[in-house]
Amino acid sequence: MLHFHIVTLFPESIEGYFKSSMLKRAQEDGKIKVHFYDPKDFTESKKERIDRRPYGGGPGMVLAPEFVLKAAEKAFKKIENRKKTLDKNTVTLFFSPAGDLFDGKMAKALAKKKHIVMIAGHYEGVDARVEKILKAKRVSVGPYVLTGGELPAAIVVDAVSRHVKGVLGDNDSLEENRTASPAVYTRPDVLVWKKKKYPVPEVLKSGHHAKIEEWKKSQQGG
Repeated sequence: MLHFHIVTLFPESIEGYFKSSMLKRAQEDGKIKVHFYDPKDFTESKKERIDRRPYGGGPGMVLAPEFVLKAAEKAFKKIENRKKTLDKNTVTLFFSPAGDLFDGKMAKALAKKKHIVMIAGHYEGVDARVEKILKAKRVSVGPYVLTGGELPAAIVVDAVSRHVKGVLGDNDSLEENRTASPAVYTRPDVLVWKKKKYPVPEVLKSGHHAKIEEWKKSQQGG
């Protein structure tokens, strides 16, 4: 089983995604597990702020390190036989636009782990000392800035889970293992929409596997 541990201020923003479709079944079948850890739960009072002004000036607020670290520490306590912050079965991810690009190769490698701890920041981000203390791997899901790390965490869970044996049921469901076209069709053979006809490409109905593969490859090029 692959266990995802997500440190986030807003677990409710992505919880629903994990309660439907493939990821729901994967959890029910014991293939993956997802846990959330909210830094707000580690303040001494409900009035205590978890965000503070950044040193050096600038707009926005930065998440204070101690609460994020306490949340991560709770996650680490769930990890059995854990000897150090990073071992061969555990990896900690720190989301940042300046991180290594998360891609299919990284997803496949992460799927071999047993525990993935993710620090999902918000506002202006998380105090950089958290990354250093946890010896986290800095990761980016794309060349853009989001309002928080929750969506990147959901992307990682989804992309990595697909590589966990048994999650998809059929290994051929992995697009990486076959020629997959961005254009797919189903019945009816001819769709009539507002008096205009939209047929399925004839090659897909030909039964000629070599030509179908060739067509799919041609579609990958746009």
